[in-house]
Amino acid sequence: MDQLRFDGRVAVVTGAGGGLGKAYALLLGSRGAKVVVNDLGSARDGVGKSNFADAVVKEIKDKGGEAVADYNSVVEGEKIIKTALDNFGRVDILINNAGILRDKSFQKMSDQDWDLVHAVHLKGAFKTTQAAWETFKKQKFGRVIMTSSNAGLHGNFGQANYSAAKMGLVGLASTLAIEGAKYNIKVNTIVPTAASRLTQDILPPDMFQAMKPELIAPVVAYMCHESFEDSGVIIDSTLGFAVKTHLVRSHGAPLRKKPSDAVTIESVKEKWADVVNMKDATHISKIADVTVTLVGKLQEFEDRSKLDKDRESYWTTYKYNSKDLVCYALGVGASVVNESDLKFLYESHENFTALPSFFILPGMVMDSPVVGQAMPPGKYANFTNILHGEQYIEFVDDFPGTEGEFTIRNYVVDLLDKGSSAVAIVNSEVFQGGRLVLRTQQHIFVVGQGGFGGPRACDRAVPVQPAPKRPPDALVSQRTAEDQAALYRLSGDLNPLHIDPNVATASGHPKPILHGLASLGFSARHVLAKFAGNDPANFKAIKARFTKPVLPGQTLITEMWLEGKRVYFQTKLKETGNFVITGAYVDLKNVVQDGASSPSTQKLASPSSNLKSDSLFAKIEDGIKSNPEKAKSVGGVFLYNITENGKTVKQWTLDLKSGMTVYQGEPKSGKADTTMTVGDGDLMEIAAGTLSPQVAYLKGKIKISGNIMLAQKLGPLLKSGAKL
Repeated sequence: MDQLRFDGRVAVVTGAGGGLGKAYALLLGSRGAKVVVNDLGSARDGVGKSNFADAVVKEIKDKGGEAVADYNSVVEGEKIIKTALDNFGRVDILINNAGILRDKSFQKMSDQDWDLVHAVHLKGAFKTTQAAWETFKKQKFGRVIMTSSNAGLHGNFGQANYSAAKMGLVGLASTLAIEGAKYNIKVNTIVPTAASRLTQDILPPDMFQAMKPELIAPVVAYMCHESFEDSGVIIDSTLGFAVKTHLVRSHGAPLRKKPSDAVTIESVKEKWADVVNMKDATHISKIADVTVTLVGKLQEFEDRSKLDKDRESYWTTYKYNSKDLVCYALGVGASVVNESDLKFLYESHENFTALPSFFILPGMVMDSPVVGQAMPPGKYANFTNILHGEQYIEFVDDFPGTEGEFTIRNYVVDLLDKGSSAVAIVNSEVFQGGRLVLRTQQHIFVVGQGGFGGPRACDRAVPVQPAPKRPPDALVSQRTAEDQAALYRLSGDLNPLHIDPNVATASGHPKPILHGLASLGFSARHVLAKFAGNDPANFKAIKARFTKPVLPGQTLITEMWLEGKRVYFQTKLKETGNFVITGAYVDLKNVVQDGASSPSTQKLASPSSNLKSDSLFAKIEDGIKSNPEKAKSVGGVFLYNITENGKTVKQWTLDLKSGMTVYQGEPKSGKADTTMTVGDGDLMEIAAGTLSPQVAYLKGKIKISGNIMLAQKLGPLLKSGAKL
């Protein structure tokens, strides 16, 4: 690996007369940086003077480096930065390392104990950083390190002053990381545990010897290097080990059952276990995300409540991943026999995606009490007397990614009286990250529970639509497997009617029947292939009515009519001629007929922010320019699909065949020889060497299509920037 150097850079290190600061100064000096060694030379309580800084400067110069001593207090940070500017004409790196201790129990701590510690740690970092900030902005470069402590993150007896100051530095760094972003100023925090003047008689002798500052200095030096891209991170390091620390939030819980309820002390107590449950806690990196999350939770709780004040809502969550998508696709007839189905069955396929009908599942109300709660007195609904009558799903946001978690609200819109039976119309609203992603509606027949004098129709029910009175424009025939119901039930519908012969016989069927949603999944696949270019993102909505049962092993025939962007369809059995799905349609965003491929330019989801991998492609471009012959020897065109949360948010083309260049977007002419789909963070791990490309491939973190062997030729070219 090429040595990381700091030639031409000027670094200011406060508290650099010994311990960590000295180690930082010596390492940076040995790698070409000009160093301002700042140190008052005081003891750990801030008292006294010595010439520690001169000794460090001499050591740097003796090894061929450049350095100058500075004895100003960090509270007068502008004087320290002036030393850098007067002697070296610039400043690029600032390591706020200076610190003192004044340990006392909280009750015995004096104002002076508090003020002195805060002055050196927090105000000193503020003043010195502020003095350098304008220079950083003008030169569009700056690296700042704040020094916090585990006492700041977790507290420590007798160190209320020190802990408060150290935690204050974390907040200062987080804000400066935001303000410095557009100027290429990176501000990060180190949490070191090392031998120093502050710990020399606190740590046991053997531990003091083991905790060498030289084990932490390389971590801080890397965080100061121009190639370091993170900002606002907290890195904890000791004994040659480093970890990232950040705050996480629980999913939380609503403290009232419905918007009209008050929050009471008792309701808080009742929900407290959910409030503090840290299972599946999430990290939020910026305050805007906190606002978005809170607004999203409020939306989840209150959206459309004014229309349903008389109905109880049931909230639940639904997680899914690539395994769930593959299992579902098999359950609705996708097969490796059809090459076009592979992207629904193979998680490492470059275009791996979900079938649109899969997203009906999060809104299913099998475990929801809302239907039973909506029944009038004397009527009931349970697993034994309900049937799925109609289904609707509408995508209201970008098509969901290949893994994630939803929050779902289920509620009964209306309860219809059909004479012998009741029909519950159940809406589900599916949220992700505070956004409404999709909505579904189910008509649940409750057999034998009618006759209660309710309405027979509802204007909020999504209606079915009759098929056109002309021959269909297309039809697809597909036989279901004898094990189709057994396979489909693995997607979550465990009703024994679909697996237990005794239950099926008691219900009047010769054998267990196929799920209605499985039959719908077959037909949705047929429409997808015929009129949507096999691209699920083209689906906008699906509506269907289930009219007759299907026995596993029977053949489904989907008849389709295209009118505008709506495909009407109905499904019948080849063996009996009975229609099993009627009044159905699919609304499309784009029509792509005859199974043709979707347009090559895919709609990209919006990235959450600038991507970390952007800098990687800039380095790759530099590598091509510095070694064009080696680049030309690869002789291929590579397309990178960069993803976040399972969605492609950016594309990069690496043209080593004709253009010898790197640019954002798909290839400007022809097709890529090799396409790689990889998450932004995973790509950076691969580039850094912390994630093996082979392991990433086997774990599905990188998907490669086309000439896979050609990708291996990239290694020698990109070894300094990316190990792909």
